[in-house]
Amino acid sequence: MHANTLLRPLTLRRAEPDDLAGVLTLLSDTAEWLYSRGVRQWPRDGFGPERIEPLIEERVLYLLEDELRYFSPGEPAPPVATIALDRHADAEFWTLDDAPHAALYVHKLAVGRSWSGVGLGDALLDWAGRTAYDAGLPWLRLDCAKGNPRLQGYYRSRGFRHLRTVDLPHRASGALFQRPARDVAITEFRDLTFAELISA
Repeated sequence: MHANTLLRPLTLRRAEPDDLAGVLTLLSDTAEWLYSRGVRQWPRDGFGPERIEPLIEERVLYLLEDELRYFSPGEPAPPVATIALDRHADAEFWTLDDAPHAALYVHKLAVGRSWSGVGLGDALLDWAGRTAYDAGLPWLRLDCAKGNPRLQGYYRSRGFRHLRTVDLPHRASGALFQRPARDVAITEFRDLTFAELISA
């Protein structure tokens, strides 16, 4: 049984420059965990800051954090999870026939190992789908490792449809998935990005 449960208060917010180190740690830990299971989608040491800083600057990287961490200010507290959500359709994967501007795209979805198995990945995907819906877009899309049937099965079980696999020799990713954007209630965390939209 996990020590962390969804009874702990969680908050989703946009990443800020000061969050870079925590995000890099989370992605590095996730990449190492993937490698231990034979999955080579991400660089083994995680991503360098040059790959993550632009996402923070563009305001498309989001963090899920444990609000109780503020009671232990001296302890390092990487985010519970992270997700990037944007309109950037990878041109090597998504063609004009896909109507690439008709979707939001998920990148860098990662959940800390101590929080795995409690449904946070599902909740973040639901949030991303609702965000696409609120933007008037019909689809939520992502690409994942073409050699990872377990991950592909996970996305299928969450309502994503496999469109095709693009097999590029220089890319581990290439399995393309989408599901309809829909309005869903998110109860697993407090969404501070919603307040941002209202005040904008």
